[in-house]
Amino acid sequence: MRITRNAATASKSGPAEYFTGRVRLDAPFSTEAPARLSGATVTFEPGARTAWHTHPLGQTLIVTAGEGRAQQKGGAIETIRPGDIIWFPPGETHWHGAAPDCAMTHIAIAEADENGEVVTWLDHVTDAEYGAGD
Repeated sequence: MRITRNAATASKSGPAEYFTGRVRLDAPFSTEAPARLSGATVTFEPGARTAWHTHPLGQTLIVTAGEGRAQQKGGAIETIRPGDIIWFPPGETHWHGAAPDCAMTHIAIAEADENGEVVTWLDHVTDAEYGAGD
């Protein structure tokens, strides 16, 4: 058994190459081989969001606070709230983030493929794409 204590690692800012707006990454975790899970708690300030991206083996989000948005490429923007669990299938292009006027926190969980890849980052979500749900 391994316990990682709360605040055992410092918070980090989400890198601008992958996020728009202020994003905080907390409590990153990864499992030991042969398991391949990793994740973190991610907090998006109002209007902040990920870039478009994919995961080779999919991604699960568990919303813990606030109100957010999520969208698969070509689909409608969905509002997400605490208690919602979102599953993005392998290879599905998507983004997620906070609502325009409310922060959102989720736990993000993904599995690495046989090459150790967890995510492929794509273009930033434009303001027009983000605002399409208004």
